[in-house]
Amino acid sequence: MIDQMTLYPIADDVLIAPGGKVVIRTYGVGAAVPDGTVSYRTWVTGVRDQPRYWHWGHFEDAASGHRRVLEWLTGRGPQPVPAVA
Repeated sequence: MIDQMTLYPIADDVLIAPGGKVVIRTYGVGAAVPDGTVSYRTWVTGVRDQPRYWHWGHFEDAASGHRRVLEWLTGRGPQPVPAVA
């Protein structure tokens, strides 16, 4: 099944924390057949309640959602709420 999916990377970040590193990845996932349907996700690994992940409705939501997740993890903002339509 995974060989029938196409990944569209949007953003990758790594934060170094006292307990280790935290990896934040945002990407789109679509079927290999170009039907125009893409699901956007942000995955966070390396946090205590792991893994955390968010679904986004559109590319723009995913890009801004990635920034909001970074702000939340660095203590500069609230925990983001997924922007799924």
